[in-house]
Amino acid sequence: MSAPAPLVDQPWTEPGRGAGLLDVVRRRYLLKLLVRKELRVRYRGSVLGLAWSYVKPGVQYVVYFLALGIFLNLRGSIEDYPVYLFSGLVVVNFFTEAFGNATRAVVWNAPLVKKIFLPRELFPVASVWVAGVHFVPQLVVLLVGAVISGWRPEVGPLVGAVLATLIIAALATGLGLLFGSLNVVFRDMENFVDLFNMVVVWLSPVLYQFSQVSRAVPEWVATLYQLNPITVAVELYHYAFWWPGTENTPTSALPPDLLVNSLVAVVVAAVVLVAGQLVFRRVEGRFAIDL
Repeated sequence: MSAPAPLVDQPWTEPGRGAGLLDVVRRRYLLKLLVRKELRVRYRGSVLGLAWSYVKPGVQYVVYFLALGIFLNLRGSIEDYPVYLFSGLVVVNFFTEAFGNATRAVVWNAPLVKKIFLPRELFPVASVWVAGVHFVPQLVVLLVGAVISGWRPEVGPLVGAVLATLIIAALATGLGLLFGSLNVVFRDMENFVDLFNMVVVWLSPVLYQFSQVSRAVPEWVATLYQLNPITVAVELYHYAFWWPGTENTPTSALPPDLLVNSLVAVVVAAVVLVAGQLVFRRVEGRFAIDL
């Protein structure tokens, strides 16, 4: 008889530690299961189900448009204000849902964390994917509205929209890993995130134009404002879905140096993603105990 095959020689690793986000890629099937599970749990017993992805942003849009577009007459100072408003809202909604849910993801899945080992990064990443599922219907509505307003697709602006989506996804994932890990130890983190998400729509040119900020604050503040990755993503969506349908008047101007700002936003989002992963890996050894 032949001798038994030797065991595969693998280096010793610390128990409970994996390869971080790389493990999420390797275990994509688990990610799909978690996304499906989260969607089923969220809409269990719901009559409208995924249709809430249309209802919630629709109500939000109507409120803002009535208050700002009609009552404050911003539709008279910003060309094609309905498309301008909604193209910014879909970006901010994607970020706030992804960031907020990713922050709570590990705590929400405490029974799984305490009973079995699997890459803990799967939980925040799954929450970002669920936010992406809700983002798609809003994007479809935006496309329909933009076409009605005279929008026609152009390669450059559409590339900008893809880049903006990637920036928001990376930023939300990095922040979700960072605050999600800290939230296991300090539950105040989710309240802090809720406060931030409540005001983030006002910290980006969603309801107003960037030029109004430039006129109201010092130049260095305006520069930092325009380098904010969320601001850049919002402006890239304006560039993709609002600007092509305008008549290129002064009220439809885009911010200067949008390309340079976009490259800076990519770097910032990448740094946040790496920092979030490092903090997550540092803290995840305490998850089972703290939960």
